Amino acid sequence: MKSFKKYYTLGAPPEDVYLALTNPLTIHLWSGEEAEMSTEPGSEFSLWEGSIVGKNISFEENKMIVQQWYFGDDQTEESIVTIKLHAAGSGTSVELRHTNIPDADYDEIVDGWNNVYFGALQDFYDE
Repeated sequence: MKSFKKYYTLGAPPEDVYLALTNPLTIHLWSGEEAEMSTEPGSEFSLWEGSIVGKNISFEENKMIVQQWYFGDDQTEESIVTIKLHAAGSGTSVELRHTNIPDADYDEIVDGWNNVYFGALQDFYDE
């Protein structure tokens, strides 16, 4: 199991970024895909037609999102994603920490965070 931590900068305030990460309609706007998402702790979510699935653990409005991501039957430890939002000038500094990523999935997950997930958000806010 591996962990990944990275900071991203987005050209929108934390309130907008939080909404972009938690509201299914807003997720659809920047991802181009339908999303199942709720800010109810314990609820399950699905993004990118089920490519990313898991359970929402906790939320601190406009500041933090904690989720468990599922990687199938051979997952021995919970894979936890923590996203922290910090105001940075007129935008947001995003601190991402993803723990217990299965070794076989690590490169694909890192590429997804950089190019699909936060890459799409950066493109969305830079337009």
